[in-house]
Amino acid sequence: MNQKKQVFIESIEQKTLVDKVEHNLVELLQKQQLRVGDAIPKEIELCTMLGVSRTVVREAILRLRMMGLIDTKKKKGSVITSPDLFGILSKSMNPHILDPDTLKEVFEIRLVLEIGMADLLFYRITKEDIADLRNIVGNEPSGTQYHIFNIDHEIAFHGRLYEITGNETLKKFQKMLLPVFDYVHNSGLLKKTAMLKTFISHNELIDILEHGTPEQFRNGMRAHLENHFSRLFEQ
Repeated sequence: MNQKKQVFIESIEQKTLVDKVEHNLVELLQKQQLRVGDAIPKEIELCTMLGVSRTVVREAILRLRMMGLIDTKKKKGSVITSPDLFGILSKSMNPHILDPDTLKEVFEIRLVLEIGMADLLFYRITKEDIADLRNIVGNEPSGTQYHIFNIDHEIAFHGRLYEITGNETLKKFQKMLLPVFDYVHNSGLLKKTAMLKTFISHNELIDILEHGTPEQFRNGMRAHLENHFSRLFEQ
């Protein structure tokens, strides 16, 4: 009885030559310890170093330029730049093009940041900041501790908290996360908890900021976000 011969097919290399050169180029620039503003080697030099054609090098450099890692300056050629991380990230931080698992994980990141900002808040908050927060809460309708989420209230109150931290990167990140947070809340990706618990209100969080400790604020914010955590874990 004839037996069929087993044929082994080698897997195809997924990376293109440009992909490899892009990776090697980044490694090369790191090894040369170039800093922001330093010129990178000329194209012809890179061709020799990497052993590829000028066309491939140009394509790899174009990718790095699109990523914001390098820029072209008069009389200097291509130089190292400090990339606009959030400008790049914001182009893909669209809730309508992210898969459900990624959306839920972004939702989780926002919760972690809210709890983790306690020490920065207590280190930098002023009496004027407390007054601003009181004014924001004064414009909210009564009984907000019974409402799991309101985008306008979230932007006003939590956005002000991020400003108080004094961390510009954190503020930019929060602005990108909030639309995703709102989308996930309303999308049906999370369990619709039937019995919502009364949670700590914005006003109570301000009381902790004014008279409490970072640890008390972390616990208070965790309680403030309790219903969101319940919707994540009670699947």
